[in-house]
Amino acid sequence: MSKENGIYVANAPVSYGAFEVTVGIDPNVPDGLELLDAVAAGGYDGIDLGPVGYLGTGAELGRRLAERGLGLAGAYIEFTFHDPDRVTSSMPELDAMLDTFDAVAPFTDSPAPRPTIADAGSDARHSAPGSGARNPDSGLTNEQWDKFTIGMNRVLERCRERGYEPTLHCETGSFIESTAEIEKVLELTDIDVCLETGHQLLGGGDPLDFFRKWTTRVNHVHLKDVTTSVFDDIVRMSQPSSAIWANEAFPRLGEGDFDVAGFVGMLIASDFHGWLVVEQDIFPTTVERFAQAIDDQRINREYLRALGV
Repeated sequence: MSKENGIYVANAPVSYGAFEVTVGIDPNVPDGLELLDAVAAGGYDGIDLGPVGYLGTGAELGRRLAERGLGLAGAYIEFTFHDPDRVTSSMPELDAMLDTFDAVAPFTDSPAPRPTIADAGSDARHSAPGSGARNPDSGLTNEQWDKFTIGMNRVLERCRERGYEPTLHCETGSFIESTAEIEKVLELTDIDVCLETGHQLLGGGDPLDFFRKWTTRVNHVHLKDVTTSVFDDIVRMSQPSSAIWANEAFPRLGEGDFDVAGFVGMLIASDFHGWLVVEQDIFPTTVERFAQAIDDQRINREYLRALGV
């Protein structure tokens, strides 16, 4: 698989309402094969992994992807980096994810998947999303940042030992939320960054400005649009970070407040090569909403194709 402009467009199970808190719990979640078929039919080049095992396991998953012409873009995993014991306890989960990457590798010629590394945050942060910018004192102490750096470097070393280059994912409710927090991690470690347009906007940042400044450190993209008024209401009503998904703060591309077209044009002009993963995180509660997600992702792909990717 090759792409003229070097940008491979993937989607993610979370765009269809399939993630850790729904898979195996909500009976309306599409099964893995149904979701793979929807992503392929939507015209995507690849897919993110979602919960390990959901789309298939081992060589079985590799064959399923190959049959549909899909690559594997990456997989998301959280760590409590500033707590050494919790980093240790999460390592088996990381290894299981990387084992899946290894099993799929013989079946695809698209770019290697990225271990997409995020901070787990805290109850306090998740109860007050956006605190990284609005209340910087709620962040890590200097001592915790020292432990954070050690913990993250352990994770980076494991990924690289296994042959995969990781990427840093900012997440609302985590300790890597505001632009200042993202930049601190880039200064403390040598990890490159997943430019996560949606969560960066919710964290008070500007993805276009960030990309201009840190172009050489961006090795992965998660593309979301954002309806800022939805998030403003969440903050005003003191709702937790989970309300972002429940209230659908991420609309279809081009229908929110983010300059998606401007960003994609900048990405193309920068000669970026790698995965662009479309994400429209939802937390659906009806069969009809799951079905709508399939149409939404087809429309998102058409929108991006019209922009040149």
